[in-house]
Amino acid sequence: MIAKPAALTRPSVSVASERGAASAARRLVRYARELRVEDLPEEVVEKVEVCLLDMLACSLTAGDLPWSRQAVSWVKSLRAAPDATVIGTNVKTAPSEAAFANAIQANGLIREDMHTASASHIGVVVLPTALAVAEARHASGRELITAVVAGYQAMGRVGRVVIDSDNARVFRPTGLLGPIGGALTAARLLALDEEAAVNALGLAGNLAAGLNEWAHSGGTDLFFQSGFAARNAVASASLAALGARASETILDGRAGMIAAFGGAERAGLLGQDLRDDFEILTVYHKPAPACNYVQTPSQAALDLVTGNPIQPGRIDSVEVLTFPAAAAYPGCDFAGPFTSMIQAKMSIQFSVASVLVRRELGEDNFRQLDDPETGRIAARVRLSIDPEFTAAGPLQQGAEIRVRLVDGSVLRTRLHDVRPFGPAEVRARFRAAATSTLGDRKGREIEETLQTLRRLDDVAGLTRLLSR
Repeated sequence: MIAKPAALTRPSVSVASERGAASAARRLVRYARELRVEDLPEEVVEKVEVCLLDMLACSLTAGDLPWSRQAVSWVKSLRAAPDATVIGTNVKTAPSEAAFANAIQANGLIREDMHTASASHIGVVVLPTALAVAEARHASGRELITAVVAGYQAMGRVGRVVIDSDNARVFRPTGLLGPIGGALTAARLLALDEEAAVNALGLAGNLAAGLNEWAHSGGTDLFFQSGFAARNAVASASLAALGARASETILDGRAGMIAAFGGAERAGLLGQDLRDDFEILTVYHKPAPACNYVQTPSQAALDLVTGNPIQPGRIDSVEVLTFPAAAAYPGCDFAGPFTSMIQAKMSIQFSVASVLVRRELGEDNFRQLDDPETGRIAARVRLSIDPEFTAAGPLQQGAEIRVRLVDGSVLRTRLHDVRPFGPAEVRARFRAAATSTLGDRKGREIEETLQTLRRLDDVAGLTRLLSR
């Protein structure tokens, strides 16, 4: 079971108890409508900027990948009103279609921000939705910030309730939760009244979808799941604005999401500490363009080869100590053969083997699936469950690498948690991506604009910089 962090277990007064009985959806809507930038801690506002930079870096870098090109070609064919920008292109389209294409690009490297408690990637849905709707509405930077924070709160908090290890083995959490977080983001930017915003969440809850078979087959489903989640989020809010009605109790009703996916014993988290505990502060930025559960083993392997001149040909076998959620997540315990980049980026075996062979950790690790030495070592990587990592996981993600050489000697290194990228590393990664695709001048202007986002009168001033 995915656990709750200590910060969310202390007693508190929920929004519901302050206002009387109300559905979970209504509590989230009331929170979002009351949210103001001046009420947010400075670290939250700064985190919005960093999340946007990381999402943009992913989107710009992934723009030439097949799934990104397919999404852009499709939205171009729709010839929708040119109200929102597709990042890194000269394409403008309807907000729902821009959100669709940008979410696919944002997810395109499997390097998106990670909300460990819900096993989901909030930024790939909430941020593309926010940018598309904000641009079309000529919303201010302040409105964008509050909408993003509200979306992270909704998606993260619902995920804490309904996502556990059993669900995550079959359903993709980002697909299930994305429409909810995105719909609240869009509703906030569209300035929907309370009833309309509740209806937006009601519609979005019906669109919770996404299976994890792609992780086994190597399919590209996961990218389109994020795109559909963002598109459906915009559609849900737009329909609610036109008067569409939906189930207010879509989250906590007798046949709602909690009833469907479980988590009734955790339902109180939906209203607990919404004003104080910010989900956006709990997401981390991946150092490697691969699955969440690949991060720490890959970093441990990199530490090992950095400190030891290991020749790949001398490696006999490898043991990776991890925790149950990592070993059980679809695609993570897979030793090959590898026929797609998706399989490689999900596999702990491939990721560790590629680091041991290449002595680096980056996008190029996953470009050469037919490297014979990587394949040989990956086939000899075995996963084991470590009691200490199990007790701390999955909110802490420990890993130990034990490399047995042909002479019988064993080299090992142990990390108790992933080392996430900090703001400086995220900025550097964004600058590299922006310079490569948009040019150095635009990259600097985007970064400067995000640093003063709260003073921006019209988000369109930012999105204009994101086009070629």
